[in-house]
Amino acid sequence: MKRFIIFIIGFLFFHSVFASQILIYMDENQENHLKAYGIAYWTLQNEIKVKWLLNYKGGSFLIDYHREIESECIIRGVSYDIIADIQATQIINYISQPDVNMDVLNLEKVPKICVYSPKDKLPWDDAVTLVLSYAEIPYDIIYDEEVIQGKLNDYDWLHLHHEDFTGQYGKFYAAYHNMAWYKERVFDEEQRANKLGFNKVSELKLYVAEIISDYVFKGGFLFAMCSATDTYDIALSAKNTDICEYMYDGDPADPDAQKKLDFDVTFAFKDFILSKNPYEYEFSSIDVTQTRKVSKDKDYFKLFEFSAKWDPVPTMLCQNHTMIIKGFMGQTTAFNEKYIKSSVLIMGENKSAGEAKYIHGEHGKGTWTFYGGHDPEDYQHLVGDPPTKLELYPNSPGYRLILNNVLFPAAKKKKLKT
Repeated sequence: MKRFIIFIIGFLFFHSVFASQILIYMDENQENHLKAYGIAYWTLQNEIKVKWLLNYKGGSFLIDYHREIESECIIRGVSYDIIADIQATQIINYISQPDVNMDVLNLEKVPKICVYSPKDKLPWDDAVTLVLSYAEIPYDIIYDEEVIQGKLNDYDWLHLHHEDFTGQYGKFYAAYHNMAWYKERVFDEEQRANKLGFNKVSELKLYVAEIISDYVFKGGFLFAMCSATDTYDIALSAKNTDICEYMYDGDPADPDAQKKLDFDVTFAFKDFILSKNPYEYEFSSIDVTQTRKVSKDKDYFKLFEFSAKWDPVPTMLCQNHTMIIKGFMGQTTAFNEKYIKSSVLIMGENKSAGEAKYIHGEHGKGTWTFYGGHDPEDYQHLVGDPPTKLELYPNSPGYRLILNNVLFPAAKKKKLKT
């Protein structure tokens, strides 16, 4: 009996000392930051909780040790350490100190993800679908039909593909209206609008935009990049007028459209001036692409540092291994800070240029995040350019911001209340 008791005590001591956890560090020593997010997502899929260590080694992940998780890290090329429980406890105790700008977020629910996109688009047509595919994070494609049918309610997180919600087909008319792909796109969009009971594409897109607004208001998470950001707000603001010229919808725009814009219903932007020229590759004064004076070699934006314990949401969304990120262009490159509402949180900016690159806000019970530019690793992506190969950029800080947003809905909600 005495030997048995000694054995049990020894076993318990051994277990307490040598029970282990997997630390997926996210600082500059990580071999593949992007696939590390996929490991966190895969772990949640297997109903194993993940601790996100905000500001600890670039926003590391801490997970109870399972051989299968270690195998996935090896297969996907993700760097990790196996540490004893006692070491994990020491890390958490350090993070918990009131004067340390770090915190622990529990990721408990695997977020269900959808992308609003035409079904014929390929993953590399959009930075978000590209990085989701590379990180091996599953997502569903939905479009106007599914949104109108109420399918958005089945998802926790929505990304808007490079959509033009104003019904002006990206304002590609001047350069591409004779191209077969442009004509096919217009035909498809008009057919879809008519099938769904709308006279114009702009009317359909406004209806969809309003459904998305309601989705966010009820607690959904919205993420958008490039022209899907400003055109979304422009469409909402133009609900009582016609801003499309005849080549886009068959009749002239309302000459008093600017005066009829309603900025109370927009998410991020106010007082902007519409681009009334249908041949101009620009929607409004929100975007800085045509007016900025920033050379490529000096094009950077800086992430803000937030209090992890008091502002966990922006801290989580800005997790990175660097605070200075190289800029990249798009149809909507960045946002003129003059036209951003005071309630909006700017998380990344080029202050000297007056440009906001990465912004966030609340709408009802939900949140939205807008990120300017097309592709974080392709400075000036043009129509017809080859797709970015993310295997060449596994540590991209610009792409990390996208994946921070993907994991956002997984966080325990009561922890996120401020």
